Amino acid sequence: MSSTSMSSSLATVGPPIPDDLIPMLNSWRRPAIVGHVRPDADCLGSMFAAALTWPGGDEVARVSLPDGSLSRRLAFMAEWVGAPVIEPAGFDDVDGFLVVDTAKKPRCNIDSSVGESWSDGRAIVNVDHHTSNTLFGAINWIDAEASSACELIYRLIRVAGRPISPLVASLLYSGIHSDTVGFSLPTTSSSSLHAAADLVDCGARVTEIGERLCRSQSKPEFDLNRVFYDNTRLVADGRISYSAASYDEITEAGCTFADIDDQAEIPRSLSGIQIAILFTEGRPGKTRLNLRGEGSVKVLELSRKLGGGGHAQAAGAILDAGIEESVQRVIPMAMELLGIQNG
Repeated sequence: MSSTSMSSSLATVGPPIPDDLIPMLNSWRRPAIVGHVRPDADCLGSMFAAALTWPGGDEVARVSLPDGSLSRRLAFMAEWVGAPVIEPAGFDDVDGFLVVDTAKKPRCNIDSSVGESWSDGRAIVNVDHHTSNTLFGAINWIDAEASSACELIYRLIRVAGRPISPLVASLLYSGIHSDTVGFSLPTTSSSSLHAAADLVDCGARVTEIGERLCRSQSKPEFDLNRVFYDNTRLVADGRISYSAASYDEITEAGCTFADIDDQAEIPRSLSGIQIAILFTEGRPGKTRLNLRGEGSVKVLELSRKLGGGGHAQAAGAILDAGIEESVQRVIPMAMELLGIQNG
């Protein structure tokens, strides 16, 4: 299929791209690309692909990646691109921000020294696939049915008529592969599979991506996964599984909060569960929750009650509490969601 016919077919997929979105991206000379804190493969893939496709006056647009943002497992994506990281002082001369894969403005991955007014006087283009997106942009393109932010950036590039290089294809394929857990989740749709196939045709490094994402753990990451396996528990007659790692356990394994990514798949891998929860204390007294629902179980409402957000069956939140207190608070709420009497 030609890129022109591909663009025509994509015009009917999901909510339409706002008329002024692509012209705005094309008009920026000094753009900055922003994702969410603790960026995963989908966030990084969509950021870097956009930075290469809409570079403004440079070869690659600047990206916001404060120190400590990158997990060691995903550092290869930044190395592929060599995208310039915007320094705190550099925010002053940005003429527009493209924010991807981020549901709320406070979740944007901005250096703390920049302050909350980092976007004042400049437009934000908000491209996301989270159901809980708060529409914080001047232009918002939100498709909660999309498999990933990378699928949205792929559609955007195709509709804009921009070329897809093997590098851009590899970045986008990485995000789609990761967010669908190897095309195995209910979010895997015909549109995401067509996108992945087109990206392979454009030169995506499928073998290398599979190795990097699935078979390239460092020893510290491997040791941290052992902690999660050892700490996995079943409750509610096997309908809820959860695992946890305290700040000390994470640091003793040689890892940091940036290395917490998709380990929720460990408690999720148990047969028969309906809810899987990962509790991680990336910083002392701050526990991050990763919630996953199986079958028809939707965990988004639970995450919202805890001040978080996300997708219907993959959501999260951060609690101002340690691991033990967080487990005692959240497990009864998960049981209530399933209609199980506690005690």
